[in-house]
Amino acid sequence: MLLGCLLLFGGIFAFKMFGKFMMNKALDSMAQPPATVTSTRVEQQTWQQMLLAVGSMRAVNGVDVTTQAQGVVSAIHFKSGQRANSGELLVELAAEPEKAQLKVLKAELMLARRDHERIASLHKRGVTTDAELDDALSRLDQVLAQLEVQRATVSERRVTAPFTGQLGIRQVDLGQNVSPGDAVVSLQQLEPIFVDFSLPERHFSRVSEGQTVEVSTGAFPKAVFPGRITAIDPRVDSASRNFLVQATMANPEHKLRPGMYADVTVKLATDRRVLVVPRTAILFAPYGDSVFVLEKSGNDGSGDSGIVARKRLVKTGEERGDLVEIVEGIEAGEVIATTGLLKLRNDGPVKINNENPPPAEKDPDPENS
Repeated sequence: MLLGCLLLFGGIFAFKMFGKFMMNKALDSMAQPPATVTSTRVEQQTWQQMLLAVGSMRAVNGVDVTTQAQGVVSAIHFKSGQRANSGELLVELAAEPEKAQLKVLKAELMLARRDHERIASLHKRGVTTDAELDDALSRLDQVLAQLEVQRATVSERRVTAPFTGQLGIRQVDLGQNVSPGDAVVSLQQLEPIFVDFSLPERHFSRVSEGQTVEVSTGAFPKAVFPGRITAIDPRVDSASRNFLVQATMANPEHKLRPGMYADVTVKLATDRRVLVVPRTAILFAPYGDSVFVLEKSGNDGSGDSGIVARKRLVKTGEERGDLVEIVEGIEAGEVIATTGLLKLRNDGPVKINNENPPPAEKDPDPENS
């Protein structure tokens, strides 16, 4: 019985395997229909050389306005978000005792001046000695010095804007007891504005002051802000081997704000010739990028159009918009597939249909893609 079961099940298994083999053989012998794709020719273009970096926006002048004295906030003369001029009064602290002491010193100054004038007049007539005249002059100078100190003390209780700029959100309230160094409000000068970015040390000789830069931000992805390099740090960081570069940009509409993330492009004076293909024509993979080159088949029966797709590994370079630089792997003028790559197989037949190209090929402008 055991032998019979083995023979029975072995025969069934062998029959199924034979049927599967014959089915695969029949499928392999059937002609595969050609895959429909769009195509383009590999072009050679002239690209201006540029350096790419990531930077951060920084105000030309930007501070947190703080208090210099301790006291109670008695008056607030600004609103959050408004523009402030240099020297404009922002906050006052209670200063009644200091102001009263200032009046006392002014009265002492008047008395010291009268004494000095009287003793000086008597000294001219020989009634007083030189020592008495010097003593009166010393008392006058002491009162003047005390008066200047008191005026500075009263002035410290008035918080003013150190420069013209945009105020932030106020950090104090009426009646609040503040200490020296407490922040009152942020003040930022937004026109013009800096962008600071770092470049590898190998590019140190390729950048110089006056070079043009273009900046884009996540807040305004379709806008490009021009600027020029205004400063280059002479020191290269020993840890990262990068050096710091600063560019200045006009900011009349105040769109750019300090602390913003920025993509910076430094334009160099030289150009280079490159081979470019649309980004949709490349199959990106961990083991290597590739394209499908469309060539005429030696066998006219391979497809309706006599064209096959041959997979070829390529080395990619810089990307600009929807175009990708090809460093090696293909040559200018070769025809490659731009869509339908997932339907293609190596040496498989294809049919080219460029009547309805994808939107990326209709409008290669990265602004509209």
